[in-house]
Amino acid sequence: MGGKCPHRHVKKRRYSHKTARRTKFLVKGDDMVYDELKKPDEQKKSLPVDEDLPGMGQYYCFHCDRYFSNVAVRDEHFKTKRHKKRLKQMMGPAPHTQLDADLAAGMGMPDNGPKLMSM
Repeated sequence: MGGKCPHRHVKKRRYSHKTARRTKFLVKGDDMVYDELKKPDEQKKSLPVDEDLPGMGQYYCFHCDRYFSNVAVRDEHFKTKRHKKRLKQMMGPAPHTQLDADLAAGMGMPDNGPKLMSM
């Protein structure tokens, strides 16, 4: 009878390989994606071929900032709830920036009011 507790190794299961995989390709912030989408069509660059990215970097979702392995996977992504939510978010008002966060925390530029006019 007795012996070790069967739940002793639960900590090992907590760490997943998926987390490391998600950070493999750095994702742009919401404000950077918003600025990229608001550029005129003339300023947007075509997608260069990159062997390190999935699908050689040719199948890309601009709204979600994700690369896909082929056209079928990308088109399936366009139908998902996550993409539609992101699309709605990017078509709305501009997302908050770091400057907005600093101002809300009281760490932004000082507001001394209008300068007093001297006589």
